[in-house]
Parts: sequence; C-alpha cells; structure tokens
Amino acid sequence: MKYKSILFDLDGTLWDSSVVVERAWIEALDVQPDIARVPTREELQQVMGMNSVDLMAKLFPYLSVERRAQLFEEICQVEMAHLLKQGGVLFPGMEDTVKELSKTRQLFIVSNCNDGYIECFLDAHHMRPYFTDWECVGRTGLQKGDNIRLVVERNGLESPVYVGDTPIDYEAAQKAGIPFLHAAYGFGEVPGVQKLSAITELLSVV
Repeated sequence: MKYKSILFDLDGTLWDSSVVVERAWIEALDVQPDIARVPTREELQQVMGMNSVDLMAKLFPYLSVERRAQLFEEICQVEMAHLLKQGGVLFPGMEDTVKELSKTRQLFIVSNCNDGYIECFLDAHHMRPYFTDWECVGRTGLQKGDNIRLVVERNGLESPVYVGDTPIDYEAAQKAGIPFLHAAYGFGEVPGVQKLSAITELLSVV
C-alpha cells in the first residue's frame, strides 16, 4: 500500500462551492454601503485556498484590516447557511471514490477555510462517515502546513499523502513533510508534480 492515509484539500479538490458562495456573497454584500462592487465568481475562485486575511486583502484592498475581518465574519454566516442547505457541486466520481478509499484507508480534510465550512460539506452531502478527522485555519489559527502536520501527528498517521489543487496546497504539503498529488481538475496549476486529471484516478494511484 503506497499511501496508508489521504488528506484532502476541500475547494477545488472535493467540491466546487463557488456558485453557492457567489450567491451568498451577493446577499451579504448588497447591504454593505462601503462595498464598491461584489466580486465575480471567477474572482472568488481565484482566492479559494487562501486564508481569510489574504483573500479579503486581495478582494477589498480599499478597506481597513479591521473592516475586512468584520466583513468576513458577516459573509461567513450567510455563506454557511446557504452551503448547509444547498451544498456545492461535487467533482465527478468524488462520492464513489471517497467511499471506496475509506474501506482501506483513513481519510482527512485540511483546508484554509473558516470554522464550520468543512462541516457544511460533510453534512450537506452526508460525508461524515468517510472522514476520520478534519482541520482548518479558522479553528486553530495555524497555517495549512501546520494544520496538516497537526492532523498527521494527532492521528498517528503512517505514509500519508496530501491531495490539493493549488500551489498553496503544494507548499503546505512540503512544509508538513508529506508527499503531494495535484488535483489538476481544480482551480490551480502546480507544475512538476504528479497530477490527477480526475479524482477517480486516486483509486489506482494510491
């Protein structure tokens, strides 16, 4: 068995929540008088994977740091209510792949999202039975590489691998000292590493 446990990024790796997130952001920002315009879906996809400080700075450079933090919390409440009710778009074959992998391996999620976001994915799509543990910057305040290491250590994992779609994910896996597989069907490009053109390829790769 090449990899005994698999840690996943969420956005761009297990699902695409950008359609629902866009609707939530429109709803949340339409009542904010200091917002010049609502980011487009493409702009939201470009910041998925970033931590909240970086993504808000990129989307709203004209706001103060304090206002960005306040606004992000307000957006998150609306966003999670939408996601819990509607879910996101699952990548083709994701459910069957995860169910099959969970028969022989422990599965985990580590994301740069806010606290509660991973739970929206798990509950909206009834995926809790297949994942052993999960972690995010919104809960720990740690960067993704540190959260990967945290999950690996507290679960005593042997031969883990991290699957993600962006350079941020690759750098986090490098920092945590574990191998990386690029979800090339997602939002980002990571040259020079082993690629998955579909999540179903994990069944043969691992």
